[in-house]
Amino acid sequence: MISKKIATLILFFSIIFSSFSQDTSVSELAKQKFTLSGTITDANNNETLIGVNISIPELKTGVTTNEYGFYSLTLPKGIYKIQITYLGYQTIEEKVNLDQNIKTNFKLIGNETVLQEVVIIDNSNKATIRKPEMSLNKLSISTIKKMPVVLGEVDIIKSLLLLPGVSNAGEGASGFNVRGGGADQNLILLDEATIFNSSHVFGFFSVFNPDAIKDLKLYKGGIPARYGGRASSVLDIYQKDGNSKEFHANGGIGLITSRILAEGPIVKDKGSFLIGGRSSYAHLFLKLSEDQKDNAAYFYDLNTKLSYKLNPNNNLYLSGYFGRDVFSLNKSFTNTYGNATLNLRWNHLFSDKLFSNLSLIYSDYYYGLNLDFVGFKWDSGIKNYNIKYDFKSYISDKFKLNYGVNGIYYDFNPGTIKPSNADSGINYDQLDKKYAFEPALYLNAEQEISKKISLSYGLRYSIFYRLGASTVNLYADNNPVTFNSDMQIYEQATPIGTKFYKKNKVIKTYNNLEPRFSAGFQLNENQSIKASYNRMIQYLQLISNTSSPTPLDVWTPSDKYIKPQIADQVALGYFRNFKENMYSIELETYYKEVQNRLDYIDGANLIANDAIEQIILNGQLRSYGLEIMLRKNEGKLNGWISYTLSKSEQQTPGRTTNETGINNGNWYNSVYDKLHNLAVTGAYNLNKKWAFGANFVLQSGQPVTYPNGQYEYLGIPIPSYGLRNKNRLPAYHHLDISATLTPRKNDKRNWKGEWVFSIYNVYNRKNAASINFRQNVDTGNNEAIKTSIFGMVPAVSYNFKF
Repeated sequence: MISKKIATLILFFSIIFSSFSQDTSVSELAKQKFTLSGTITDANNNETLIGVNISIPELKTGVTTNEYGFYSLTLPKGIYKIQITYLGYQTIEEKVNLDQNIKTNFKLIGNETVLQEVVIIDNSNKATIRKPEMSLNKLSISTIKKMPVVLGEVDIIKSLLLLPGVSNAGEGASGFNVRGGGADQNLILLDEATIFNSSHVFGFFSVFNPDAIKDLKLYKGGIPARYGGRASSVLDIYQKDGNSKEFHANGGIGLITSRILAEGPIVKDKGSFLIGGRSSYAHLFLKLSEDQKDNAAYFYDLNTKLSYKLNPNNNLYLSGYFGRDVFSLNKSFTNTYGNATLNLRWNHLFSDKLFSNLSLIYSDYYYGLNLDFVGFKWDSGIKNYNIKYDFKSYISDKFKLNYGVNGIYYDFNPGTIKPSNADSGINYDQLDKKYAFEPALYLNAEQEISKKISLSYGLRYSIFYRLGASTVNLYADNNPVTFNSDMQIYEQATPIGTKFYKKNKVIKTYNNLEPRFSAGFQLNENQSIKASYNRMIQYLQLISNTSSPTPLDVWTPSDKYIKPQIADQVALGYFRNFKENMYSIELETYYKEVQNRLDYIDGANLIANDAIEQIILNGQLRSYGLEIMLRKNEGKLNGWISYTLSKSEQQTPGRTTNETGINNGNWYNSVYDKLHNLAVTGAYNLNKKWAFGANFVLQSGQPVTYPNGQYEYLGIPIPSYGLRNKNRLPAYHHLDISATLTPRKNDKRNWKGEWVFSIYNVYNRKNAASINFRQNVDTGNNEAIKTSIFGMVPAVSYNFKF
């Protein structure tokens, strides 16, 4: 099987290289070509810019800068007008006499003249017509900072919820769901390092400091072959490099949190540093109360980066992130959790047509409990060590290749129990640690077939080794879950023995080919239709039976009993710009199937379970929907309206004809199902002094299971439940507004500031976070109790830079 897949991969690579070789030879005979290449940066700070458009209008061709600001464009000999455009920057137009290979670096001048960017620029947000990319959303930090949010804290994750196809489990819920998938199915990258938990304070804030972020992209489908490891989406975020011209600092002071970021040159125009910190401090006010002085709930995080230009062809980057949440009650219960990452990268330019990046990456998620009242500590987490080498070859203006290899080693700690003091009487205990190795290689081509047709196609080959040292349970018929036909329930099987695997001994191997394809057909200059298909393989599973991730959730690798998730998605879209690019509309429909989606038997205990295979079953997930996004791109008023009509369902049928399966083997609403999802966001720049923003969100309620009756047992009323997730919480909606005041005296001084006033949930909607049932002490009947997190929340914050 493996040899057949390798042969298929070699054949695919051979066809690709053969096709571009033929194309190159014909082109060379037709006309001599030369290459224009270089790097595009911000003129004020030398920050490299991602996704800058470099176009040749007369040839109707162009290219965009990569993640490190590099571009390369090969054209026939001639004199051309080069047009360079980028969101929030002034457009550059220059004539270039391309009679030899030319390396030209461009510096763009920003439109901002005040603290907050005012983006009024032609074509900045228009729909992409010529490229085959679809199901891709890009948000600028300036756009995100204009959005009103709860407690006045700018939040990258919350801003994603305003995009079509993106939702979450409700207020105070961590993570996000893409096209009916689980939050664990999203690959979240910060400077290429994996972030396993994207939230602070159990979902109230995201882990990303907006001041440190340069660029972000959310891939919902049509995912390039360089990404792998998750079934639903990829959120790719890059930090700023740091100002290599002069020292600057900026930050903000809010009601709940404050932040500060400093950046400056190490060696002017060659090296720079960036360091940013953020922390909440509401817990400090608890110290003023005698009853609450021993309680605490806060978070902090740190972003760092060093950048150095060795020479025109070599750059080094060292970036890191460290974040922690702390929750403590009376010093007897302390919960600490958070992410830590470190990434060393080397950019090397082999030629004006071949760019490479080598990365060494460490990522760690830690969860700890200190329970002094029972005398023990609990530690768990996951670490990974990743090496990856990526290449981009700019073969011609019509053909580009991305290819590379990577390998990730995983270290899973499901739980370590140790005494918190010598007198606790608790013995040291270690749940069975797990290890895995995931190598992969990929090739992805971008090809313009004609003036109207463009393609992006690729293949990823991934292997997953579940490794020792580990003790594996053995079961009769290799089945850790049995079915009791008399009781019509699933039960945990009793192991018939165990087998110990030594360190690095292979326990189980999986290997998969992951094809990716997208195509675009340009109807005219302003509209196109596109289609895409991608297969994604997810070898890591999140053990959780909640609707959104919690800090206590445990990651586990695929093994003999837990199969990898296999996701197949197709999408079709229509894209159009109109009214001279003032407006754009994007319409997409999709269908997605996921094999081996985990489900849990009734009464499953997930915490500190050293035999997790005994409570899980492999099911399947399907989702489909229609997404519409109407955007206003230019002028004082801009924003968008997004609407998603979708369905997400899960099924766990019986493994044999004698088994009923979960929910009688029928399809049922997944906890991520949101039939309707409407979001409206707008920003209005009244003048240089005042700017306003507003959001409105309306979603179907989250699927839940309510009791459909009750019975008495020993005189106690017991609720009985019907089919899984047949009911829903009430509809979820809120309106938020904000106003930003920028003093006019900012223009005349180095210290620049602004005040942001916001109101979350203006009309005080009491959205249901959950509905629980309890027995009424007077009537003896069960009654419903609604829990809401936020009502109307006003906030004020002050942002500054100098």
